[in-house]
Amino acid sequence: MAETVVSTARVLLGSAISKASSAAADEASLLLGVQKEIWYIKDELKTIQAFLRAAEVEKKKDELLKVWAEQVQDLSYDIEDCLDEFKVHVRSQSLSRQLLKLGDCHRIAIRIRNLKSRVEEVSNRNTRYSLIKPISSISTDERDSYMEDIRNQSANNTDESELVGFATPKKELLKLIDVSPDDGSTKVICVVGMGGLGKTTLARKTYESKEDISRYFSCCAWVTVSQSFDRKEILKDMIRQLLGADSLDKLLKELQGKLLVQVQHLSDCLVQGLKEKRYFVVLDDLWSIEAWNWINDIAFPKNNNRGSCILVTTRDAGLAESCTSQPLIYHLEPLQIYDAVDLLLRKTSKRQQVLETVENMKHIVTKLVKKCGCLPLAILTVGGILATKKIAQWGKFLEELPSELESNPSLEAMRRMVTLSYDHLPSHLKPCFLYLSIFPEDFEIRRRRLVGWWIAEGLVKARDGVNIEEVGNSYFNELINRSMIQPSTINVEGAVKKCTIHDIVRDIIVSISREEKFVLLNKDNVTNVEEENIRHVAFHGNKCSEIGLNWSSVRSISVFGDRPMEPAPSFCSQQLRMLRVLDLEDARFKITEKDANNIGALHHMKYLNISGTSYNFALLRSIGKLRCLQTLDLRETNISALTTDMTELRNLRSLRCSKRLDYGYFNLMDNPKGCLTITMCFPMIFTPLVNFSDRANLIAEVRMACSTCWSDTKGVRMPRGINHLKKLQVLEVVDIKGTTRKVIKEVGELSQLRKLSVTSKGATKDKYMILCAAIEKLSSLQSLHVDAEGSSDVESLEWLAFISSPPPLLRSLKLNGSLADMPNWFGNLKQLVKMHLSRSKLKEDKTMEILGALPNLMLLRLYRNAYVGEKLVFRRGAFPKLKEVDIYFLKQVREKI
Repeated sequence: MAETVVSTARVLLGSAISKASSAAADEASLLLGVQKEIWYIKDELKTIQAFLRAAEVEKKKDELLKVWAEQVQDLSYDIEDCLDEFKVHVRSQSLSRQLLKLGDCHRIAIRIRNLKSRVEEVSNRNTRYSLIKPISSISTDERDSYMEDIRNQSANNTDESELVGFATPKKELLKLIDVSPDDGSTKVICVVGMGGLGKTTLARKTYESKEDISRYFSCCAWVTVSQSFDRKEILKDMIRQLLGADSLDKLLKELQGKLLVQVQHLSDCLVQGLKEKRYFVVLDDLWSIEAWNWINDIAFPKNNNRGSCILVTTRDAGLAESCTSQPLIYHLEPLQIYDAVDLLLRKTSKRQQVLETVENMKHIVTKLVKKCGCLPLAILTVGGILATKKIAQWGKFLEELPSELESNPSLEAMRRMVTLSYDHLPSHLKPCFLYLSIFPEDFEIRRRRLVGWWIAEGLVKARDGVNIEEVGNSYFNELINRSMIQPSTINVEGAVKKCTIHDIVRDIIVSISREEKFVLLNKDNVTNVEEENIRHVAFHGNKCSEIGLNWSSVRSISVFGDRPMEPAPSFCSQQLRMLRVLDLEDARFKITEKDANNIGALHHMKYLNISGTSYNFALLRSIGKLRCLQTLDLRETNISALTTDMTELRNLRSLRCSKRLDYGYFNLMDNPKGCLTITMCFPMIFTPLVNFSDRANLIAEVRMACSTCWSDTKGVRMPRGINHLKKLQVLEVVDIKGTTRKVIKEVGELSQLRKLSVTSKGATKDKYMILCAAIEKLSSLQSLHVDAEGSSDVESLEWLAFISSPPPLLRSLKLNGSLADMPNWFGNLKQLVKMHLSRSKLKEDKTMEILGALPNLMLLRLYRNAYVGEKLVFRRGAFPKLKEVDIYFLKQVREKI
C-alpha cells in the first residue's frame, strides 16, 4: 500500500514538474515574441516619423493628405505610448521580474497586434486614395540646405530697446506728453498700431528716458494690462511702483485680520496716495473699453491737477478714441525703408557694404523688408531665418515670402510671417515651439522650466559627450536667435534666463497647435470641450471645464491660475497612465489624499512640479514609485524630511525641495515650546469650532511645525541612500543639521552633481568637516549655496576654511553667514563667474586683493555687512572681467576707491 502511494506521488510530481516546465517555456516564448514585435513597431515608427517630416510642406496644400497625415500622427503617438509601456513595465525589470509580469506582456502583445492592424489600415487607405505624392514634389533639397546652415553658436540677444527707427517717434510722443507744465488735469495719450509694430518698444523707450520722464514726474509705473488681468494684483503692483513697497506692506499688514483684501481697500490707498503727486503711468496692451473704464475709475484720483500723464498702448483705434481725444492719439507707423534695411542687416550680423558688394543684394534686401511690411517683429523674424542661411540663398527665400506682406501690413500679414517662420523650423524645433502655446498671455517663461518639459517629453535628443540639458538650452537659443521668442531676463554672462512671446506670435502658435491637435487650452470662457487624442492639456484661469477627452493618451498637464479652480480638479487620476509632465507650480489648490495615493500609479512621469501646492505627507511615499522621474520640485511645501523611498528614483536629475516658513495659522519658529501647546490643542481641530475647509491646512501646519520646531531654516532632511541617485545634477536645499553624518558623506558621492544648496545653521563641527570633505569630492559642481541664516539670526561660516581643494569647475558661489577671514581657497576659484556674499563680515586686509585676482569674475554682490572695512578699494588692473557690482547695506564702509 505504501509503495503504491509513493509511486502515485512520484507520477503526480513528475506531471507537475513537466507542466511547470512547459508553462515556463510558454512564458519565455511569450516574452521573446513581445520583444520581436517591439522591434517591428520601432522600425515602423521610424518610417512613420520620416514620412511626417517629408509631408510637413505638402499637407498644407492637399486636404486629403492633411487628414491622412493626422491619422498617421495619431498612430505614431500610440506606438510611442506602447513602446513606453514596454520600457517601464517589462524592459526595465530583471528577467525574473519580467516573467512575473506576464499580465503586462499579454496586454502589450494585444496592443501591438492592434497597432499592426491599424498600420495596415492606414497603408490601405493611402493605396485607395493615392495620397503620397512623388518625393520630388516635396522640397527636401531646400529643407536639407536649410538645416545644414543652422548655427550652433549662442543666441544673438538683440535688445528691443536698441531697435532702429524709434528716435523720431520718441520725440513726437514726448511732444504730446509735454513734460514741462507742472499743473493741469491728467492727460491720457494713446499709442495705436497693429501687433508687432513696436508700440510697447516705443512706450518703453519713452518710459525709460530719465532726462524727460523721471526728472519731471515724482513717481512712475509700468502696468501690463493684457486681455485678462487680475484686478487686485494690478492695484497692488501700482501701489508698489507708485507709492513704494513699504506702503503696500503697511496696507496689507493693516488688512491682515480681514478675511479678504477687497479691491476697494487697494483703490482707496492708491487714489489717496496719488492725490498730491505728479505721476506717469503706462498701461501697456489695453484690449477693452471695460478694462479702461475700470482702471480709470478706480485707480486714479479725479481731481489731480499736477500735470500727470497716462500713456496707453493698444491695437484698437476705436478704444483709443474712447480713452482720449484725437489730438492725443499717436498712430505708430511702420519703419522707414532705410531703418528697416538697417534693422535686417543688424539681425543678420551683416554690414551695409554687403548691399554694394554682392550682386543684386540691395534690391533683394529692399524687397524683403517691404514684404515684411516694414514691421519690426516681422523683420526680426525674417532676420533670424536669414542669419542661418548663406547670402546666396536670400533670393530664393525672398520668393517664398507671401506677396500679401508687401501691400497689406496687417495682422494677417504678420500671421503669415510667423507661419512661414514656423514652417522653416527644423523638425526637432517645431514641437518645442508649439509647446510655448501652453503658457498664458504675457507669461514670463523660465528657460529651465521649459527645457525641463522638453526633455521629459523626449523632444530633446541627446548627443554624445553633451549634457542633455545643454542640448535643450541650444534648442532654446535657436528659437531666441530666430526671434520666435524674445529674451526678457539675461544674466551677466549673456545667457537668456527668461523669455516672453509677442501676443500676435502666441496667437499664431495657439492656432497652429489647435490645428495640429497638439495642445488643448481650457480657459475660463469655455464651458465644455469635446476633443480626442490631445496629448497636452493646459488650464488657464479658475474654472475647470468639462472635457470630453481620452485622458489615457494625455502626456502633460499644466495649470495657471490666481485662485483655486472650480470645481476642484484631480490631476493625479489613474486614467492618466501615460502622463509624463505634471506642473502645478502656478496652480492655487492643494493636493488631496486621493491625489497623493494616485501619483504613484503614474509610472511614466518624468517631470513633477508641485511646489507650493502640497500639504500631504503621504505624497512622499507615492512619489517614490515614479522610477522614470527626472525632475522633482517640492519647494515651499510642508515637507521637512524626505523618505528612503526617494532613493529609488534612480533616473532623477533635479531634486529641489524646501520648507515653508510662513505659517498662516501659527507662528512656532519664534518659540519652539509652542509645539507642546499646539499638540495639546490638536484635538480641537476636529471639532465644529474649526471650519472644515481650514482643517487640512491646520493639520499640515501642526505636523510641519512639530517636526521642525528645532530648525528654522528652509532646508530639508535627506534620507540614507541618497548616493544611489547617480544621475542627480541639482540638489537643494539640504538641512545639514537634521541630516545624518552618513548621508552628508553620501552627498560627496554624487559625481554628476552640478548645483548644491545647503542650510548649515545649528549643525555640529563634525558635520561641517564631513560636508567640507564631501564638497571637495564634487568634481562636477558648478554652483554652491551655503546659508547659515534662520528666521531669527545668522551663524558663522568660518568652518568653510577647512576646504583645501574647492571644486575645479565652480562658477557660482553664494554664502550667507560670517566668514571673518576669507578662506585661502577663494583664490583658487579660477572659473568663478558670480559671487554673492551676505553677512560675511570680511575685513580690509586681503579681501579685495583675493577677489580682484579672480580672472573670470563678472558679478560681485556684497550685501548686509558682507564687508566691514572702512575702505572698499578696487585697484587698477584688478577684476579684469567684472561687469556688475552690487553693494547694499555695508554700514562700516566710509569710502569707495
